[in-house]
Amino acid sequence: MKNMIRKTNLAKSYFSKVSFWVLMLFLSTGSILAQTTITGTIIDGQKEPMIGVSVKVKGSVIGTVSDYDGSYKLSVQDANNAVLIFSFLGYKTQEVAVNSRSVVNATLEEDARALSEVVVVGYNTIRRESLTGALQTLDSQQLLDATTPAVENLLTGKSPGVYVSPGSGQPGEAGKIIIRGKSTINGSNDPLWVVDGVIMGSSASDINPVDIETLTVLKDAASTAVYGSQGANGVILVTTKKAKMGKTQVNVSAKFAATDLNSGRFSIMNGAELYDLYTTFPNKENFSNTWWWQDKNLRNRNFDWWDNATQTGFAQDYNVSISGGNEKLRSFVSLGLFDETGAIKGYDYTRYNALVKVEYKVSDRLTIRPQIMGSRKDIYDQQHSVSAMYGNLPWDSPYNEDGSLVGNAPNPTWVNTTGSNYMYDLQWNYSKSEAYEVMSNMDFDVKITDWMTFASINSYKFFNKTGTEYTDPRSSSGESVNGRITESMRSYNRLYTNQLIRINKAMGKHYINAVAGYEWNEFKSKNTESMSTGFAPGFEVGSVASKAEKAISWRSAWAVQSYLSNINYSYDDTYLAQFSLRHDGASNFGANTRYGTFFSISGGWNIHKEKFFKVQQINNLKLRASYGSVGNRPTALYPHLALYALTTDSGKNQKPLSYNGEPGAVISQLANADLGWEKSFVTGVGVDVSLYNRVNISLDYYYKKTSDLLYDVPLPGVIGVTSIWRNEGELQNKGFEATISVDVIKNKDLLWTVDANIGLNRNKVTKLYGQKKEIIKGDGSGIAGSASKLITPGRDADTWYLAEWAGVDPANGNPLWLKTDKDGNRVTTSKYSEANQVPIGKYTPDFFGGFATNLVYKNFDLAAIFNYSVGGQIYNYARAEFDSDGAYTDRNQMNLHSGWSRWEKEGDIATHPLAKYSNSSNSNKASSRFLETGTYLKMRNLTIGYNLTGKIPYVSNLKLFVSGENLFTITHFSGVDPEIPPRYDNRYESSTITGVATSVYPQTRRFVFGVNLTL
Repeated sequence: MKNMIRKTNLAKSYFSKVSFWVLMLFLSTGSILAQTTITGTIIDGQKEPMIGVSVKVKGSVIGTVSDYDGSYKLSVQDANNAVLIFSFLGYKTQEVAVNSRSVVNATLEEDARALSEVVVVGYNTIRRESLTGALQTLDSQQLLDATTPAVENLLTGKSPGVYVSPGSGQPGEAGKIIIRGKSTINGSNDPLWVVDGVIMGSSASDINPVDIETLTVLKDAASTAVYGSQGANGVILVTTKKAKMGKTQVNVSAKFAATDLNSGRFSIMNGAELYDLYTTFPNKENFSNTWWWQDKNLRNRNFDWWDNATQTGFAQDYNVSISGGNEKLRSFVSLGLFDETGAIKGYDYTRYNALVKVEYKVSDRLTIRPQIMGSRKDIYDQQHSVSAMYGNLPWDSPYNEDGSLVGNAPNPTWVNTTGSNYMYDLQWNYSKSEAYEVMSNMDFDVKITDWMTFASINSYKFFNKTGTEYTDPRSSSGESVNGRITESMRSYNRLYTNQLIRINKAMGKHYINAVAGYEWNEFKSKNTESMSTGFAPGFEVGSVASKAEKAISWRSAWAVQSYLSNINYSYDDTYLAQFSLRHDGASNFGANTRYGTFFSISGGWNIHKEKFFKVQQINNLKLRASYGSVGNRPTALYPHLALYALTTDSGKNQKPLSYNGEPGAVISQLANADLGWEKSFVTGVGVDVSLYNRVNISLDYYYKKTSDLLYDVPLPGVIGVTSIWRNEGELQNKGFEATISVDVIKNKDLLWTVDANIGLNRNKVTKLYGQKKEIIKGDGSGIAGSASKLITPGRDADTWYLAEWAGVDPANGNPLWLKTDKDGNRVTTSKYSEANQVPIGKYTPDFFGGFATNLVYKNFDLAAIFNYSVGGQIYNYARAEFDSDGAYTDRNQMNLHSGWSRWEKEGDIATHPLAKYSNSSNSNKASSRFLETGTYLKMRNLTIGYNLTGKIPYVSNLKLFVSGENLFTITHFSGVDPEIPPRYDNRYESSTITGVATSVYPQTRRFVFGVNLTL
């Protein structure tokens, strides 16, 4: 019994000990399993929140990524010993011990690598390392190398595959951009502009370039397909500057530029040179008895119309911005003034800009971002005549001997009796306009979870422009109606909203960045114009006129709604995938085909992340591939509807249709309920390489096929309607792009970098409408004949179609062209009417791009930027007028270039035929004679600056710099500039790239002094 009691007591004791240790183990395990939630915020050196930073617990698979406000949250099992690893591409990896804290913040330092930034792409932001698409991001420092208010002009030569036809030298003129070739024949090729998440349309509008933080060009389907129907021509994303946390910062900048016209290699004759040309004419009997030729002083009469019309222009650009705030409230305010007096007298351009952005963190869940952007633009136009600068004879002066102005045409005192003294009318006549543009946003984010956010962008844009055109009763153009006043007003409003769900989630080695949403875009415009005649000189309002001559008004509207989604996935930052889907509906399509669906799929492989990759010299190696579809809408607003005309035409000269005093209408367009989307299917592959932390290379190849082209197909006129909109035809583009950036020298005191890019595009028409084999389109150049283009399967859409020039007959100096004889042989003819047109050359360059070098030595910096284009042919229409072999005796002529010669006697091998007075040989008619190379190299900018960092009390930095813009151009083109500005159509307020060089306002050469001050 005792033994049993003893055994029982031993068992109890053993059980108690076991229970105790089991309990201890359980409690210990419970302690081990207990998790601590860690939160924090990650910022950079500028105290800006960092999105997408990887946060991992060292030695485990637990991890997450920072949210849009830089915050993160994760759970750790051992808060005493846990260590968090913060990593982000382009920043130094940081390890931070938790030490039982529940809040762990981090500040990451830049690693000064080229691929450092998070980029904005497709309604979202993403780490550059996770990108699978082809794009390029430019920061404000890369953009602000030109003194211009137009953002389009700042992209020249800076992004491969992005062709910029720059604006003319007239103040405020914007260029035109084509990304990866023409995607359509009859529609718009303009890229889509998106500013701070708001779709703006086909232009950058009146954004102040100084307010831009970054500008990103999206090129392939992987990056543009999420914009669906509006991404066919590429997308340009603009992100404006915003407030930074911390101490209030004030930035002030001022630039002063003297401008002069750059006439290039184009030189018109002075009085002596023109006289000497006339003396060579073999038919001098036609003018030898005229009073002006008998003037013994004629050779010495030399009025310089070019010098009379030009001056040293002056541009000034002032900007001031104030930013600051704390984690709760931040604000950014920017004001700008750009003013330029034209290098051609009489044109003044002034623009005022304002931007106010506020970011208010209402709570941990809600952040609101109101902003307003506004501009006012004033233009006063009493500009001297550009065409007269080139064309008026040097023998004719606008002034009489007493100093008074010669009256306008007809003018018996001039050699050119049909000529016009534009200065007579210009002493009174002028036009002026005033335009206001305001865009207001009320954006907000709601943080649903740590990895999901609801984002709302809501924008309203208003534009109003008023203009007055004054024609004085005393002027030649206003004398017949006793003066005319034209008053116009244009206004439009644009409502834009998108509602998005954004997901930013890390699950171990898996990372998802996604967005889904709804978008609405609506546009309405009103236009009115009135003309009044009969008033006393000096009045500029229609109410004082005796007659209301005409009143015109028109309205337009369109709307687009969309459903969109985009998913980016990465595994261990090594394997990348992306998919996007968008469903668009547009008001200017037929009821049966109003909606279109667009998609993209792409992938990437960061090979340098693989364990087997052991090449130490390669820091980054990524392969990319993508495929997808994007769409395009017609430029016409109502191409799908049956339309009736109530006036004779839709331009400014319209007259109402009537019958027996009653209003009437005639059908002008047939309906097409099946008119649908123009679609482009795009394939792209690319590779990104970084070597030695110094060399970065990107290579891209793409193939783009556009089908169902939107085309206004001609119809037989017998039915009363001449055309109907249909989906007909196909077009393809393929090309290659390359960029390279090299840090040649990089040490404490010296940094020397070199950047270069090249792009080439091959465009080809593959199908036209119906059984049509070719379309011939004239450019409408002028009286010497239009330079036509041929649109036909198998050829570039910008193929010239001209009579083929065969040179000069050495026997008699007659012009020669080629014709096809009855046997199919090409033989020469001296009769222009016998020469048949043939496809010959194209405007599209073989390749184009730019290169730059930057040198920073201590406080000094130097930057030089060049752009170039190789191949392609320009039709120099200006030569048809000013190199006319005597055909035009009412305008000046240009000097022959080096290597050119004129036929004088039998046996001469010459480039120019025999010149005659009122030459009727047709030698200056449209032909390949005036096709010239488009190859050039231009020095876009040279800047030298000095930074006085820390040398002035209360001043963080003061930079002084001088620069020259458009300093020189190397080219064989005989005209003013091989960079042909787009031709602007006032009637439709749009521009087109023609490749035809006429009497344009030349680009200006600028010499700039600037100051940047940071307090």
